[in-house]
Amino acid sequence: MNQTTAPLRSAPPAVRAAPSRPVKLTINARPYVLQLEPRVTLLDALRDYAGLAGTKKGCDRGQCGACTVLANGRRINACLTLAVMHEGESITTVEGLAHGDALSPIQQAFIEHDAFQCGYCTPGQLCSATALLDEFAEGTASVATGDVRRRPPQLSAAEIRERMSGNLCRCGAYPNIVAAVAAAQRRTRGT
Repeated sequence: MNQTTAPLRSAPPAVRAAPSRPVKLTINARPYVLQLEPRVTLLDALRDYAGLAGTKKGCDRGQCGACTVLANGRRINACLTLAVMHEGESITTVEGLAHGDALSPIQQAFIEHDAFQCGYCTPGQLCSATALLDEFAEGTASVATGDVRRRPPQLSAAEIRERMSGNLCRCGAYPNIVAAVAAAQRRTRGT
């Protein structure tokens, strides 16, 4: 039997981490300068470097919405974006939604309508619902908006479900989440 030996190959070169650098973010209205490698996600920067553990790591693929935060008021999945991409921006996490000791209208509505069970998805749901109410107040339409000419659009249950579709709740609290968002919208309108 003729056996040949494979030629010896050297090990691939070690991949060195990129040097860390300061990244300036305003998180929940407080300035932060975090020393980060460029490959650190915003989610990991918030949890591991800023010490804000309210934002949850669910799927780490942008499919569940547990990591939803607001970047300059716009909702994003923090697991899908690098922290350096948001340098100089204002980031709001679930810890920043309350107004001092007073809960935000959406936080209060989630409690009143029992819009959570295990609570793992709740931080992302709250941030997403906060952005939903802001978008709605601005008159931004969604694919579920019945009449895009109507100002303001009607916030129906279908509209809420569509606008919250980026956030999954494995416990199935969806009806209560829809009720909480509708109640918060009525509360902010004063009706």
